[in-house]
Amino acid sequence: MTKIGVGLAGGFTTGLILWLMLRNAFRQPMFQRQNYRGQQVPTATGVIVALAILLVEGASVLLSSMGLRDTTGVSYQGRQMTLWLAVGMALLGLLDDIGGHGQSGGFAGHLRELVRGRATTGMVKLVGGAALAIAVLGPDHPGGAWALLRDAGVVALAANLGNLFDRAPGRVIKISGLVFIVMLIASHRSPELVGASIVMGAATALVVPDLREKLMLGDAGSNVLGASLGLGFVLVTSPGSRTVALVVLAALNALSEVVSFSRIIDAVPPLRLLDRGLAPHRSRKDPRKA
Repeated sequence: MTKIGVGLAGGFTTGLILWLMLRNAFRQPMFQRQNYRGQQVPTATGVIVALAILLVEGASVLLSSMGLRDTTGVSYQGRQMTLWLAVGMALLGLLDDIGGHGQSGGFAGHLRELVRGRATTGMVKLVGGAALAIAVLGPDHPGGAWALLRDAGVVALAANLGNLFDRAPGRVIKISGLVFIVMLIASHRSPELVGASIVMGAATALVVPDLREKLMLGDAGSNVLGASLGLGFVLVTSPGSRTVALVVLAALNALSEVVSFSRIIDAVPPLRLLDRGLAPHRSRKDPRKA
C-alpha cells in the first residue's frame, strides 16, 4: 500500500473510532445547534479530524522511534505542517462554533463589529487562521516575504472557503474529496499529500453520519479540511499556479458575500445531484444559503 493509501486508511480508522467513542460527549447542550430542518444536531464534531491526524502522527513517530516504521523522507515535513495547521484551525474553529453562536453577517459583519470596538469570534478565526498559515509555512519559506504571504493566503482563503461550503449535509466533505482526487492525479500521487490524505480519511469517516444529519462538522472541521487541502496545493504546485489559486480563492470568498453558493448548486442539475446524493433528509428546496 502506498503512503497515500496508508494515510487514508489510518485517518479513516482513527476518525471512525473517535466518533464512536465521543458521540455521547457531543450530545452535551453546548454543542447542540439547530440545522436547516429545525433539528437539534451536534456541531464542532469536525474537531475529530484534527484529533485523528494528531493520533496518527503520534503513533507514526512512536513506531519510528522503535525502528518499526520509517517516518523520514519527503512526506514527513508536509505531514508535520498539516498536523499543526489542522490542530490550530480546529482550535480557532471550535472557538467560533461554541462562542460565536448567533453571530452572522459575513466578512462585512465582522468588520462592522471591529469598527465598533468588538472582535467577533469569526474575525478572530480569520486573523488567527492567516497568522497560523504564516507560522506553519515558516520563516525560511522559499521566495521571500511575498511568496510567504501568497502561499499563506492560499491556505487561509481555502480554509474559509471550506467553511462557506459547509451549508448542507456532507457537502464540504464531498467537495473536499473531489478536490483531493484531482490534486492526487495532477501531482502523480505526490508524497507531499500524505498529511492531507490523513485529514481526508478522517473526514470520510464522518460523511455517513453527516449525510444522515447526526452531526455537523462545524468550523472546527470545515476549516481544517479547506486549510489542509490549501496547504497540500501549496506543497505540490508551482509558484505561478499558487498565484492563480490565490486570485481564484479571493474571488470566490468575495463572491460569497453577495451570492448564495447553495442557489448556484441547486440551479445546476449535475451539481444538485452530487450535493443531495445519499442525503436522505434533503428536500427539493434547501433553505440554507452559502
